[in-house]
Amino acid sequence: MAKLQRITIAPTQLQQEQILLTSPQQHYLGRVLRLVEGDRFVAMDGKGKWWLAQLAGSDKALVLEPLPVETELPASTTLMVALPKGNGLDEVVRCCTELGVGCIVPVLSDRTLVHPSLQKLERWQRIAAEAAEQSERAIVPTILEPVAFSAAIKSTLGTHCYLCEARGEYPHLQSSLERTARAIVIATGPEGGWTDTEIEIAIASGFKPVSLGRRILRAVTAPIVALTLVAASYEV
Repeated sequence: MAKLQRITIAPTQLQQEQILLTSPQQHYLGRVLRLVEGDRFVAMDGKGKWWLAQLAGSDKALVLEPLPVETELPASTTLMVALPKGNGLDEVVRCCTELGVGCIVPVLSDRTLVHPSLQKLERWQRIAAEAAEQSERAIVPTILEPVAFSAAIKSTLGTHCYLCEARGEYPHLQSSLERTARAIVIATGPEGGWTDTEIEIAIASGFKPVSLGRRILRAVTAPIVALTLVAASYEV
């Protein structure tokens, strides 16, 4: 089963034990992967379900059986990441999807230098879907529209919330994580770090300031390190 190719489908494509393939999926399966009628692949809906499927022509596939999958972290993990420069969030979305993040909230902080377009959001969602297929995730992470940091921090629903800050004497995230937690939120800052006001807002909203180590990490590196620590904590 590990050798079978995977594609993500929309729930509406599944009809009466058949998968109606879109034109891009037909191109990918037939022209890129060179699959022919009768060949098998794995279809995933990005919401936790997998099926073994078999091509039954160029535009559809038969559902043969549901497949068990246990690749998700036991804790729902949301990453609030201050938008880095350039295309830095592409790397964050790709790597953190591989590591098991459930939701990514791009935030506009006081020191954010970019204001992305709708096309950027669509690109991030596409990257998340591709990374979920590659890493055999059961779920494709949700990528939300960018929002102001103050609004995001006040509306969080996590039971265990952490604000990663490079300056100051704060406990390490690794020692602060509780393996019994089931809803984790981690916020990582922009180039230059969070402002004092942002740290105060986060603390007032129930976030615990934590460190990611003794070195100053790039805005792209910090969220990947944070998610690595979460994954390691739950999967040892």
